[in-house]
Amino acid sequence: MEGLWRSVTGQDPSPEEYSGVEFWSRPERAGWLTKQGEYIKTWRRRWFVLKQGKLLWFKDSYVTQASVPRGVISMGTCQTVKGAEDVVHKPCAFELSGSGTSHDAMYFIADTEKEKEEWINSIGRSIVQNSFALADSEVVDYDARR
Repeated sequence: MEGLWRSVTGQDPSPEEYSGVEFWSRPERAGWLTKQGEYIKTWRRRWFVLKQGKLLWFKDSYVTQASVPRGVISMGTCQTVKGAEDVVHKPCAFELSGSGTSHDAMYFIADTEKEKEEWINSIGRSIVQNSFALADSEVVDYDARR
């Protein structure tokens, strides 16, 4: 419900969603993508930054420490990233999906096929790294209870 309210009011994500992420400095990947809205299904061009297991987006490419993201997705909540031209009927489209998250599937369009593949590879690596980190923390937590 909070995500819906945020999308309707245009409210930015809470700072806790991206605290500790230096998104303004040396991202793993950054660039323009067109994103379909989660609730209002319009397409908007946004500047995306992938850093430290978070995918953040901004209205423009001039990102500083003072910038406030328009949205954040934690890669720890995502399960798959794959091509989606057949779903959205647009070239260079891909889908990011998760389970138990506020987004079952989100759709993006890259400017070129090469950029689409690079985003899919980068996001895929981040999903895997964050799933391993989550699994490791669960093992540590389990062991600590003994």
